[in-house]
Amino acid sequence: MNSKSFSTLKLPFAMLENLKKIGFLSMTPIQAESLPLILKNTDVIAQAKTGSGKTASFGIGILNKLDVKRFKTQALVLCPTRELADQVAKELRLLAKFQHNIKILTLCGGVAFGPQLGSLRHGTHIVVGTPGRVLKHLNKESLKLDNLQTLVLDEADRMLDMGFIEEITNLISFVPKERQTLLFSATYPDEILSLSKSIQKDAINIKTSSTESKNRVKERFYEVQESAKVSTLIKIFANFEPNNAIVFCNTKIECDEVAKSLQTRDIDALALHGDLEQYDRNDVLVQFANGSCRVLVATDVAARGLDIKELSLVVNYELPHLQETYTHRIGRTARAGAEGLAFTFYSDKERADEYKNESRLFEEVSTLKDVTSFSMKPRFVTLVIEGGKKDKLRAGDILGSLTSKGELSGADIGKIDIYDRQSYVAIKSSKIDEAYKKLTRERIKTKKFSVWILD
Repeated sequence: MNSKSFSTLKLPFAMLENLKKIGFLSMTPIQAESLPLILKNTDVIAQAKTGSGKTASFGIGILNKLDVKRFKTQALVLCPTRELADQVAKELRLLAKFQHNIKILTLCGGVAFGPQLGSLRHGTHIVVGTPGRVLKHLNKESLKLDNLQTLVLDEADRMLDMGFIEEITNLISFVPKERQTLLFSATYPDEILSLSKSIQKDAINIKTSSTESKNRVKERFYEVQESAKVSTLIKIFANFEPNNAIVFCNTKIECDEVAKSLQTRDIDALALHGDLEQYDRNDVLVQFANGSCRVLVATDVAARGLDIKELSLVVNYELPHLQETYTHRIGRTARAGAEGLAFTFYSDKERADEYKNESRLFEEVSTLKDVTSFSMKPRFVTLVIEGGKKDKLRAGDILGSLTSKGELSGADIGKIDIYDRQSYVAIKSSKIDEAYKKLTRERIKTKKFSVWILD
C-alpha cells in the first residue's frame, strides 16, 4: 500500500471514497507530514507554499472530528482576503460532500452585514472569514465560539503583513483555551514564531519546502529607465506571448497609469488596487480568472488571496521593497509543476545586486526583439446574470439555457462563477452577441433574469 495514500490514515470510509471521487489519490508532502499530527489533535505550525495542498490538510482534520448533529461553530478558518476565504470555503465544501448537512459559512468584509446575520441565526459548523469581519460579529455577539474545537490561521504571514495582528489578538480572547490551533504560513519571519508561541500549545513545526517540487520559474532582470518601462513591458509580451500576466506595481496610482497605457496600445489590461469598491474588485478578479482579461496590473495587497492556477508570466514593474515580497510575487506562476516566467525592472538608482544569484539572468533590454505590431485580446467576454445562489441557480441551468437550441455549444462557454446575487459566464468573444440575445429573450429555470455584458 502506498504510504502516501489517504487510506493509511484513520478516516471514515465515506470520506476516503469522496477523496478518491474528487481526485485526491495520494497525499502531497504537506498533507503526509501534517495530517497524522492534526488527526491526533496536535497544534501544528506549517510552512508550505500556495498550491501545496494545505487546505485539505486542515480541512480533513476539521471534518474528521466534526459533530454534524450539533449546529454550533466548531471550526474557524481565518484568511487574509475575501478571495482566499471564498476559495478555502469552496474546497472545504468539496471535501465535505461525504456527509450531508455540513454547513460552511464565509464571513468577510466588503459585503452586506445583514444577510450574514441571517445565516448565523440558522447555525453553522465551520466559519471561514477575514479577521475584521469575524471580530465584528464576535463583538456584536452574532457569532459565538464557545464550542470551537479548531482554529486555523491560513497564510498567517500575509495577515501580519496586512496589519491584522491586533484583530487576531482580540479575536483570540473569544476562543476557548482548550482547542487545536493550526498555523500555515509561506514564510517564517520572527513575527510568525512569536504569534505561534502566544496562541499555540507545544506546536510541532513542519517544513516541506525540501520535499515539495520547486517552482520552475525562469527569472530575468532588466535595467530600464522610467520613460521606457511601458514599451519594454510590451516587448516582453510580444516576445514571450503569454496567455495571461500579472504586472506588480508598488502604488495604486501607478497601477491605473500602467493599465491605461497598455489599453491605449491594444493590450487588454485591468487595474486592481485598494481604492476599488468591492463590486469593481469582484468584476476585475472574475474577468482575469475566466480569461476575459489577459493582463492584471496590481498592488501586492490587492492581489493577496488571488489564486490563478495557470499564470504564464509575472512582471515586477519595479523592485519590491522586500525579498519576501519578490518571492510571493513570482510564486504565483509555475504552479503544479508547470514552467513560468518572471521579469523584474530596476533603475540605475536601485540596488539590484542583492537579487543576483546563479539562476537569475540579468540581461540588456536590447536582447528583446523589436515588434512593430502587437496586441493582446481576450479569448472570452464576461456575461453577467442578475441572479445567483439565492435564486437557486446552478452552472448546469445556465449552460443548459445557453445551449438549448444549438446556437451555442459547450465549447463556446468558459468558466461559470455563481455568487449569491449574480452569476458570471465567460463566453467566446465571437459568440458574445448571440449569448446575450439568447439570455435576454429566454428564461433560466422558468425565470427571466436581467443580463448585461461586462466591459
